[in-house]
Amino acid sequence: MTLTQLQSAPAAARPTLRGAVTGLPSYVPGRRSAGMDIAALASNESHYEPLPAAIAAVAGAAGAMNRYPDMAAVELRERLARHLGVTAGEIAVGPGSVGVLQQIITGLCDAGDEVIFAWRSFEAYPILVELAGARPVRIPLDHLEGHDLDAMAAAVTDRTKVILLCTPNNPTGVPISHDRIEAFLRAVRSDILVVIDEAYVEYADAGSGPDSLALYREYPNVCILRTFSKAYGLAGLRVGYAVAAPEIAEGLRRTALPFSVSALAQKAAVASLDAGEEMEARVAVVKQERARMSRELAARGWKLQPSQGNFLWIRADDELRTRLMEAFDGAGIMVRAYQGDGVRITVADAAANDRVLRILAAHAA
Repeated sequence: MTLTQLQSAPAAARPTLRGAVTGLPSYVPGRRSAGMDIAALASNESHYEPLPAAIAAVAGAAGAMNRYPDMAAVELRERLARHLGVTAGEIAVGPGSVGVLQQIITGLCDAGDEVIFAWRSFEAYPILVELAGARPVRIPLDHLEGHDLDAMAAAVTDRTKVILLCTPNNPTGVPISHDRIEAFLRAVRSDILVVIDEAYVEYADAGSGPDSLALYREYPNVCILRTFSKAYGLAGLRVGYAVAAPEIAEGLRRTALPFSVSALAQKAAVASLDAGEEMEARVAVVKQERARMSRELAARGWKLQPSQGNFLWIRADDELRTRLMEAFDGAGIMVRAYQGDGVRITVADAAANDRVLRILAAHAA
């Protein structure tokens, strides 16, 4: 058919999105604050500004924004390797841990393969799995708001390629102990990649969760997933990383969108690692506030599972969730609601936390 014939032909069907895309639920980000009196506690961001060293590193690198970043992120990977006691060949970076997770799913899953994860957990899990054409397998949390590892092991089939373990779990804050994960690893096939998602690991008390690096060294099918978005305060720069067997890490680097981690993000991440003691001091304050809020809420009759993240989780049916959200909205406090499940509240500074406590005290069970 000639170009003239094409131009005169009747209007045909328009291009359409893949069915996997049109059927995807939209990722719902935490709402943004719109004024000085608004407490933004919906996104689990650090309420601290970035570490001073990170700000200085970004300022120093800003003049080279006309140049592409180092696609291989050599400096960052080498600094992470020293920090973790692994080699740079075992590390892949991406735009936040969610970006690296997309590289994992893309790199390991063909259409129809299965990815197992607890539910409720990180909201992006089913979106990334379905976008890759794979099948999400949601396993309900146990009665303590944690992972039901027995049920997850029982859900494994010959199509299972990846299992996601979120510890501490987002949004419930419940960790998975080292012994439970090790028993789980012994129970599942060694050709399944088990991803230990530790986005909030810096906020966890020592011994509450796994020694993921020890598990990684013993079980080659373990992959560790971490981020600079939370405790390090770099959510706006988007940089995360995975630790995996060298052949897996190389595959993750191949599936990465070229230049997806900016030069500013790479410099800020390196500087943040170098300022680790300052980060830990900030985390200690958040943990103190988390404990204080938990004690006061328990005294008011709220029955909460102990959280190891920088947030608290309130299990609530839709009636209670609606009442709480109306109260928080009326008080200028932004928190995260999950329909049918509950409310997640980021732990911030003492003043913002006191505002939260006043709302919850008025709606105690």
